[in-house]
Amino acid sequence: MWVPSMAETGTPSDIEYDIEDRPPLGESIPLGLQHVFAMFLGNVAPPLIVAGGIGMATGETTFLVQMALIVAGIATIVQVSPIGPVGARLPIVMGTSFAFLGPMIGIGNSFGISAIFGAALVASPVEVIAGFSLQRFRKYFPPLVTGVVVMLIGLTLIPTGVDYAAGGVGAADYASFANLGLAALVFLVTIILNQFFEGIWRIASVFIGIVVGYVVAIPLGMVDFSAVAQAGWFTVPIPLKYGLSFHPSAIATIAFMYVITSMETIGDISGIVAATNRTPTREQLRGGLVADGVMSAFAAIFNAMPNTSFSQNVGLVNFTGVASRYVAGVAGVILVILGFIPKIGAFVSAMPDAVLGGGAIILFAMIFGSGFKLIKQHVDFNHRNNTILSISVALGLMVQFRPEILQNLPSTWQNFFGSALIVGGFAALLLNILVPGGGVGTGPTELSDGLDEETASGLDMDFEQTSD
Repeated sequence: MWVPSMAETGTPSDIEYDIEDRPPLGESIPLGLQHVFAMFLGNVAPPLIVAGGIGMATGETTFLVQMALIVAGIATIVQVSPIGPVGARLPIVMGTSFAFLGPMIGIGNSFGISAIFGAALVASPVEVIAGFSLQRFRKYFPPLVTGVVVMLIGLTLIPTGVDYAAGGVGAADYASFANLGLAALVFLVTIILNQFFEGIWRIASVFIGIVVGYVVAIPLGMVDFSAVAQAGWFTVPIPLKYGLSFHPSAIATIAFMYVITSMETIGDISGIVAATNRTPTREQLRGGLVADGVMSAFAAIFNAMPNTSFSQNVGLVNFTGVASRYVAGVAGVILVILGFIPKIGAFVSAMPDAVLGGGAIILFAMIFGSGFKLIKQHVDFNHRNNTILSISVALGLMVQFRPEILQNLPSTWQNFFGSALIVGGFAALLLNILVPGGGVGTGPTELSDGLDEETASGLDMDFEQTSD
């Protein structure tokens, strides 16, 4: 399938900075911080939850959080500026994956935290193999399938954003007028700046909205700075601090989850590139998947959970029109700094959940929108494809909103099939293969599969030349 270069299509009008554009440093720093704010709690929450679930001490929990920040920053930098075949050369912000939470807690309680890191290390080649086998693997993930996955990512994250806006799950003041009012302030400031202003006010609207909310929360007594006073000034990474242990059942479980996060990464890459009215190249998808696997192995060595692309940052790219990979690189550097200086990380984490919730709801909704945009642009909305889309989303939301439907299954299967991404994603995958009239990766749902190497190289050259 022929794919036009940007020289032929022109730069889309809703993009302020394209992938290879370099905003001035004075803009790049707040835009990078905006990415950090969008993913910060999502990155540190998994190690907090796993540590609590397996009964680790507070000091150990803090160490895990700092390692999560450092690894996410390095992984983001690698995605932005690839090392050989490792990295997509796209504005992909990496972080600790929520998809592994349930299995990791079960593994930790059964075998200890060393088994979590051992399984993550041994199973990480799953994504590397998927990346290097992309020519065969990719045909099963046309825009119809990846669009469904992206839409489900957004739909299933929205309840999380609502919980943040209400003050956080389990908060004594959950859904209080103070929390909802603070979230509404961030929400309205962000929307007003994004829709009625131009320049830096529009493209940094999420960052400005969060800063306004944080500042307002301080005199209201909604910010607790005690953790900042107790935090140290510097932390040192210690490789293999908890050791590694290997258990076949743990490795098989984590390997299965890597397959799921591969689908999520393909969806995220597609969502990012769709913001610029392109389809992802083979090299971008392959590099992104390989980086997921390699950096998850790196994470296991440095006491962090598996890393993957963060969907909320895909929403940020679509919402702000800032697709510059250099901005994402600045975010990676900031994450590394936060990881080495616990006091800074403690200051950011002291931000009330309601402040982040006000911005998160917008970002999560925009993820859904990017999935819809991907399908609208590249899929023929005939009866077959509409049926696949509708059924896949319905099945995914079924297990997400009514998990009790799985209560008679063994707990392991409940964990597997309790994810909307697993059920909805695999439903779309299988239906696209089995339902007559479309085939695998053919017709309107095809991206750029089947390109010979010379053609693919030419497309990539056009991309580079017209993006600088």
